[in-house]
Amino acid sequence: MQVTVYKSTGSWYIVKNETGETFKARIKGKFKIENITSTNPIAVGDIVNIENEEDAESIVITEIFKRHNYINRVSPHNKNQHHIVASNLDQSLLFATIKDPKTSLGFIDRFLITAEAYHVPAIIVFNKIDLLLEKDVAHLETIKKMYEDIGYVVKAISLEHQKGLTEINELLQHKTTLLSGHSGVGKSTFINYLFPDFKLKTQDVSSWSGKGLHTTTFAEMFDLPIGGRVIDTPGIRELGLVDIEKEELSQYYPEMRALINTCQFNNCMHINEPGCAIKKAVNDGSICTERYYSYLNILETIERKSY
Repeated sequence: MQVTVYKSTGSWYIVKNETGETFKARIKGKFKIENITSTNPIAVGDIVNIENEEDAESIVITEIFKRHNYINRVSPHNKNQHHIVASNLDQSLLFATIKDPKTSLGFIDRFLITAEAYHVPAIIVFNKIDLLLEKDVAHLETIKKMYEDIGYVVKAISLEHQKGLTEINELLQHKTTLLSGHSGVGKSTFINYLFPDFKLKTQDVSSWSGKGLHTTTFAEMFDLPIGGRVIDTPGIRELGLVDIEKEELSQYYPEMRALINTCQFNNCMHINEPGCAIKKAVNDGSICTERYYSYLNILETIERKSY
């Protein structure tokens, strides 16, 4: 029987068929998916085949079907491995906040790079706008314009006051959407808004660190009453890039991708090479300085592979 994975705990999986019937299943043997090595062989969103074991007392996953995309991250337990967050996505929705906790632009850019690399459209949602002072509002508008100018959808909401949520509902309808972001930015609160009966546990931001506290332990997918599905994920403290080479990083910046072929050298890294179209665009203001420095900072963190 062909089913979709709705929850993964690492050893057991909750799966659902087209009629809405759910089953608890486990993996049969070891899975090896061609060209993908991850800490989790099966992820939420995967389409799999299940069968009853001979004793008919347990259900096993016997096959995983080809993913059309996925989002991954460096494994939180081993930086040399990666973990697939979710698969078969229509879009990703990154929750961010200007304060309490502050989401860095570097974190946002890393998420956008991952989404670009794995062909998952990304939407940025800034929550907790009710906490913003006048200077914070101005800062948010500057950031919002920076990302909108390069083609991203950016929304500003207040879950506390239920402001701006109608537009978010419209974006989610009939789509499979990954919800992601730091702990404490409001993902669990958003799930509670979408599904009032769930009453998921939420926690305040740590008073001494300014960082969010983890509330979701495992990725889990939920069917929306309005049509579509959302995948809640554990809060991410750090987001390391996976399988992205230094030479290809600029391809995942949309504003740079449009100019790469006009650089003087086809292996231009856009640092100090002559005839660099990217540097020229930064100097004339058509590429935002903050995004360019983000590129340079992330470039420094990518380790070259040794063959």
